[in-house]
Amino acid sequence: MLEPPNDEYFMREALRQAQKAYAADEVPVGAVVVRAGKIIARSHNQVELLKDATAHAEMLALTQAEAAVGDWRLIDCDLYVTKEPCTMCAGALVLTRIRRVIFGCTDPVAGSAGSVINLLQMPDFNHRCDIASGVLQDECATILQDFFRRRRDE
Repeated sequence: MLEPPNDEYFMREALRQAQKAYAADEVPVGAVVVRAGKIIARSHNQVELLKDATAHAEMLALTQAEAAVGDWRLIDCDLYVTKEPCTMCAGALVLTRIRRVIFGCTDPVAGSAGSVINLLQMPDFNHRCDIASGVLQDECATILQDFFRRRRDE
């Protein structure tokens, strides 16, 4: 009997998206949105490709998910992302009312899900997201470290 998909399964899908970003010379972050146990959106960073500072994996995946659901409210959806969301993405996650945010590695410089600030659970906001961190942390951190090591060497 097959096991139902779990957090690691969906994070591996987000890592596949991060690999696409890496291959396109984008910062390797990938994201997927899951609803009722199925992926309804997937994306990776496309800042350089689109010449758009807002084209983070999370933002692009949210837009796809909104289209798939037919609403801007994503109350029964979960977002898996390989790196802790930044302030922009955390704000969008709260605004779309994502139920749960699961991320791989922390971002000690700009992380807004607990590392620098926790926008996802601000008590004065009208929505708070559940958070799970550290899912496939080593794999998620390694792809970023490799990318930036390669960049420094160039």
